[in-house]
Amino acid sequence: MKPPCVVVVRHILPAIRAMTARELVEEYGLKRIDVARRIGTTPAAVTQYLEEARGKMAVSIVYSSEKATGIISQIAEALAKSEASTYDVMVKTCEACRVIRSEGLICEMHKETLPALKGRAACGLPIHLCPILNPKKILEKRV
Repeated sequence: MKPPCVVVVRHILPAIRAMTARELVEEYGLKRIDVARRIGTTPAAVTQYLEEARGKMAVSIVYSSEKATGIISQIAEALAKSEASTYDVMVKTCEACRVIRSEGLICEMHKETLPALKGRAACGLPIHLCPILNPKKILEKRV
């Protein structure tokens, strides 16, 4: 069983961290060690994000969402100004993930992760009808 969350954990979250780290370094001039402290990782991990050794596979997917990119910029700005708590960052990260999922941006990656989905009706449905992205549709049908 490989729900879409597998794609999120393996690809989307590292891409969000990579984009946040890059923005903190390039836009706010923070050093890697400061970025690591603010995003809760190691300086080595930040180096891997910046050198695209982590998160690279999904960065272009996340960048394709203007809304998610805006949320990530909000995260970076709040971290740069030391205005964000761990909770705030978590909430914003989840918000970015929900946007990415709701726009159907992980569907192709999900099909690659779980080949049994290829050709399935659920994956050919419009995003608002997808039972994976919109579990309420499943519940509505059962009632």
